[in-house]
Amino acid sequence: MRSTLTTILAVAVLVTCGQAAALAQAAGNGSDVTARVRAIEDREAIRTLWADYGRTLDARDFVAFSQLFARDAEFVGGPGSPARGPAAIGAFLEKAIGTNYPNSKGRNFHLYFNETIDLRGDEGTGVSKGGFVMATVENNKADVLLLATYRDQFIREDGRWKFKRREVIGDIPVPRTAPR
Repeated sequence: MRSTLTTILAVAVLVTCGQAAALAQAAGNGSDVTARVRAIEDREAIRTLWADYGRTLDARDFVAFSQLFARDAEFVGGPGSPARGPAAIGAFLEKAIGTNYPNSKGRNFHLYFNETIDLRGDEGTGVSKGGFVMATVENNKADVLLLATYRDQFIREDGRWKFKRREVIGDIPVPRTAPR
């Protein structure tokens, strides 16, 4: 009888330990799931940031555009850069493209693709490709005016992802030397 009681107690201890281990593992998985969901949400917020960048430029809404940048942000790309701070960055882009193609508002598009995003807490980096497409003069097809590589640093500021640094590297048109 004593042997049977000892066996029952041993089984009960093993079952209890197994349940405790399962609960501990489930608790660990819960925080892992939470972290994974947050990473997915953060990546999606950065994709939205990229989309808002294109939409605000296409609409020539430089006030909304400037709000996509962190307080100490830097924009590098094109003559006269870098520009630092949201207001200066908005003014820089307004000067660069605010008067180009004046009758094209609503008929030009910034497109983004081939992106990678690396997150580390409230900061991250990303690389993407982008194109600027505009209707032809005949307004019957799209012209790809340029392709670029974007190298970004992101920061979560006041609960929102923003650009901390954006570098635009022109890919096409390809810089060429004059024929000799």
